[in-house]
Amino acid sequence: MKVDVLLGLQWGDEGKGKIVDVLTPKYDIIGRFQGGPNAGHTLEFNGIKHVLRTIPSGIFHESSINIIGNGVVIDPVVLIAEIDALIKMGVDVKSKLFFAQKAHLILPSHRLLDAASEASKGKEKIGSTLKGIGPTYMDKTGRNGIRIGDIILPNFKEKYNALVEKHKQILSHHNFDYDLSSMEPEWFAAIEQLKTYKVIESEHYINNALKENKAILAEGAQGSLLDIDFGSYPFVTSSNTICAGACTGLGIAPNRIGNVFGIFKAYCTRVGSGPFPTELFDEIGDQIRNNGREFGSVTGRPRRTGWLDLPALKYAVMINGVTELLMMKADILSGLETIKVCTAYTYQGKQIDYLPYDYSPELLTPVYTELRGWNQDLTGLNQPDQMPEALNEYIAFIEKATGVPISVVSVGPDRTQTLIRKKELV
Repeated sequence: MKVDVLLGLQWGDEGKGKIVDVLTPKYDIIGRFQGGPNAGHTLEFNGIKHVLRTIPSGIFHESSINIIGNGVVIDPVVLIAEIDALIKMGVDVKSKLFFAQKAHLILPSHRLLDAASEASKGKEKIGSTLKGIGPTYMDKTGRNGIRIGDIILPNFKEKYNALVEKHKQILSHHNFDYDLSSMEPEWFAAIEQLKTYKVIESEHYINNALKENKAILAEGAQGSLLDIDFGSYPFVTSSNTICAGACTGLGIAPNRIGNVFGIFKAYCTRVGSGPFPTELFDEIGDQIRNNGREFGSVTGRPRRTGWLDLPALKYAVMINGVTELLMMKADILSGLETIKVCTAYTYQGKQIDYLPYDYSPELLTPVYTELRGWNQDLTGLNQPDQMPEALNEYIAFIEKATGVPISVVSVGPDRTQTLIRKKELV
C-alpha cells in the first residue's frame, strides 16, 4: 500500500478540510503532517459549519483513525477546546484520535514571543496569526523544544521552566508587556487532559499499518506557496507544506507516497502580507470575497482575492508531483461575463510562463487570457454532466496548462456539493 497525500496548491484556504471529509470513507487512517492551530480546516454538513484547527478532518467518520503527526505543533489549550466541542457533538474522540509522541508543544511563552516579534516589525510584518507557531518551530530546529512524549517524564516541569526562562530573556529585549502567569494554569490543565489520550510512536504505527494494507491519507495544512523553502519567502509559514513534508511529518519513506491530491480554488486568495500577482482591488474582487465568504476560519481576517494564477499553480503541481487536481469554489465565479486567467508574467521586460524567485508586484505584471463565464447557479448540481459548457471549457483550459486531470469540482460548502469526475476517488 501507498500513502496518498492531500495538500493545498495556493496560499492556503483552498478547502482541504471539506475534501478530506469527502474522501475519508475510503481510508482507514488520516494523518495530519504539519502546521498548527493557525490553520483552520472548514467542513460543512447537515447545515452545520465545523472548523478544525489541529485535529485531522476525518474525525467525523466512525471508521477512521486520526493521527496528529510529529510534524505538527500543538497548543494544548486550543486542542482541548477543539476536543471538547467535538465531544459535545457526540464524536467519540478518545478512541479515534492519536498523538505522535514526537509532536512539539506550543507553550504560552511561544505565543508571547510571536506577538512581540510581530509587533517589533512594524510595516514589515509578515502577517503572523500570533498562535506561537514560528517560535515553536524555531525551538524545534534549535533543539530546545518540548514534545508530547515529554509530558509524562519526571523532569517535564524542569524542562518547561528552563525553556520559559530562555523565552523571558528574549522577551526582555522587546518593548512588550505581558503576563505569563495568567496563561499558565489553563495550559497545565490542558496538559493533564492530554495525558488521558493515546500517544503513539507514529512512524512505527503508520508503517505497520502499511504492511497490513491499511489505506492512509496524509493531510496537509496551509498551501504550497506558503512552504518555508518554496513559498513566497519571507511571507511564509514555518513548516514544509509540500508533499515532501508528509515524509518528515509522519515518518514515511518517499517511495511509499501514492496519489498526490492537489487542491486549488477556481480563483486565488491570500491572507496577510506577501506578493499576490493577480490580486483584484475592484468590485469583482469584493464580489468574490463576499460571495465566497473569504474570511479566515481561525482569524476572521478578510482574504485578498484575485484571478487564477496558472504559472503559480503549475509550479505547485511540479514541486508536489500532483497526480489529481481538485478544484474548489467553482460556484463563486457564477454570474461573471468573462473570467480572466493569468497565463504568463511580464518580468523585467520579458514574458515568462513560470514563477520566478522574486515575484514582487513592482517587478512583475500578469498576462491574462479571457475565458467566457457562466451564469448558471452550480450549487444544486449533483452530476458532472450537468455543468455548463463554459465551466467545462475552463476546466479543460486548466488541465491542458497543468497536464493534470481535474477529478473533483466543488460547487458549494456542503460535503454533498461535490462533483466527482473520477469515480475511483470515492
